[in-house]
Order: sequence, then C-alpha cells, then structure tokens
Amino acid sequence: MIVINARFLTQETRGVQRFAEQVCLELGAMRKDLTFVAPQDTPVHGSAERLQVRRIGRNRGHLWEQLDLPLWLARNGRPPLVSLCNTAPLIYRNQIATHHDITYVRHPESYSRTFRGAYKSLTPLLLKRIKALITVSDFSRKEIARYYGYPRENICVVPNAVSAKFRPPAPGNQPPAGRPYLLAVSSPNAHKNFARMVAAFLSLEGFDEVELHIVGDSHSVFSGNDYRLEGNPRVRVLGRLDDEQLVREYQGATAFVFPSLYEGFGIPPLEAQACGCPVIAARAASIPEVLGESVLYFEPLNIEDIARCMRHVLQDAGLREDLRTLGLANVERYSWKRSAQTVSQLIDETLMGRSKPPTFIAWSSDRP
Repeated sequence: MIVINARFLTQETRGVQRFAEQVCLELGAMRKDLTFVAPQDTPVHGSAERLQVRRIGRNRGHLWEQLDLPLWLARNGRPPLVSLCNTAPLIYRNQIATHHDITYVRHPESYSRTFRGAYKSLTPLLLKRIKALITVSDFSRKEIARYYGYPRENICVVPNAVSAKFRPPAPGNQPPAGRPYLLAVSSPNAHKNFARMVAAFLSLEGFDEVELHIVGDSHSVFSGNDYRLEGNPRVRVLGRLDDEQLVREYQGATAFVFPSLYEGFGIPPLEAQACGCPVIAARAASIPEVLGESVLYFEPLNIEDIARCMRHVLQDAGLREDLRTLGLANVERYSWKRSAQTVSQLIDETLMGRSKPPTFIAWSSDRP
C-alpha cells in the first residue's frame, strides 16, 4: 500500500492544489496500489469520488496532517507516503514531499508574517526527514537546493500542465464580439507585479477602446495588494471565475499578460496558450524555462517595456497569429499524464528500494 495525502481536497483550488489533484487523478488511473486519505470534512465531489478517498481521523487542517495522519500511518505499518501539496507531516520519514517554490523567501512582502515564518522554520525540518522532494521546474529545483542546502539530486522536477477543458473555441463558436481586451490572471499579491502592468496599460495612447481584464482574488496568506483601480473604467476586475468562465475569458482576449516577478512555474500563461490566446510575459524566474520562445518577453521592472509589448501585440495581427501557433505547440510539451508517470517512477525508485530519483525537466532553452 502506498498512501497519498489528499488533504488538498479540503482546500480552495489554487495552483498547488490543482497540481496535486490532477497528478492524483492520473496516478489513480495508472496504479492500483494507492490509498488516498483525507480528513473527515473532505467535501463530496467528483475528484474525491474518483479517487475513492478514505476519510480518517477526527481533526482537520494542519492538525490532521501533523497528528491524525502520522498516527494512522503508524497503526497501518508505516507505509510509504506521498504529499503533493506544499505541506506534509513533519515527523514522518518514509515519504516524498512537494515544494513548489520559495517565493516567501524571495518576495516576503507578498505573504503574511505568520505564513512566511511558518514555512521558513518548518521546511528545513521536513527536508531533513523525507526521502525525496518534488518541485515543478528546474528553476525551483536550483532555488530550493541553494537556499536550504538540500541535495539537488534528491529533487525531482514534475511540471504542471493544462487540463483538456482549456482549448481554443470550436469553429463557429467564437466568443461574442465586444470591446477588445488584454487579460491577466492571478492573485494580486505584490510579486505578481500588477501595479506596473496597470501603469503600463494606462500609459498606452491611441487604444482607448481596449480594456484590461483582471481575474483572481486574494487569500489570507497573501499581503501587499499592489494596485489601486478606483476611477479607471477601462480596467475591469472580474474576481474569481470558475474554469468555464475563465476559458471564455482566455478565448476572447486579444492577448494575455503575465507580468510576475517570481514564479515556480506559472500555470495561467499555459492555460491561455491552450485556449489559443497570444501571450506576452516577464523575462523572470522560471517563466522563460516554461514558455521558451513561444511568447513575447518584456522586462518586468520596466513600465515602458511592458507598454511596448502591449502596443506591439495589439497592433500586429501577424504577431498574434505567430504567438498563437507557438503557444499551442508549447502546451504540447506538458501533460498531466506524463507528470504522473514521473511521480510513479519516483515512488518505485525512492520509496520501494532505490535511493536516487529521476529528474524530469520539461523545458530547457538549449533543447532543440
């Protein structure tokens, strides 16, 4: 029996939860030796049912993960454990854990003091006990190894991907015509760099008909909302959307803007590309690794350069078509099934006898 920590099913779905859910769904389809366990308050929904989640313990949240889960494992022979979100039981050794990035170190202004303090103090304890670590990009692999002194060879890169619901509009089913718009999708915390993006957009001359749509909301772990939009009718804040609504936004956008200063991976630009939306993005952190040459890059600290790229993609229909083609090809590099196969191999080699995990790198700029 191999146990998968499915506590993520009790949490609001963001990037790390989406990664865990999609990898688990693929793992569940390819292996019969997995048991998915979660707290009693796990909602009844499609993924929980497909995974045949076993609800254990009495507590919830972190207390369940740090107390109930390891006690249940001890009573059941201490089987191998895989935790695919950013947290895991600190006292359990026979496990693989996951850490997406160290944004809380590089950009502490984006997180609450409690959140970043907990991660910076507890992560070293976890790394001392686990057998291997999963992260989502070679950039994050290097960052984690450098900051925590964790052996790079024990970090396995398992990239994100995009689900099949993100796709271009079917022929004859184009989004209704309206005002053209640029789209941005993210939480508004400081390292997402929305203040410079909004400033760049509002500096554009001759594009009064173009809007900027911003999708996303904040969370209690975040701090530093870095933009103010009062009195700017061309900037529309849409809040949090479900996937169906989000797909329509991607499909209808003239282009997608990704201005982030720091990402461990960054799923939104891949989602945009999967929907046939051209992407302009920051040349920063893991973004060039993930997107390669499929986007138009700007320097994220330079408002004029962001505005230049916005202007270029709005004016040049040929560029937009090239970026659509390159984007759709880039998305094909990533697959939840292939990522789950990498995790499955890691389980077999690390938890079932061998000590050196495989390293899977989805994109390298020097690849053919």
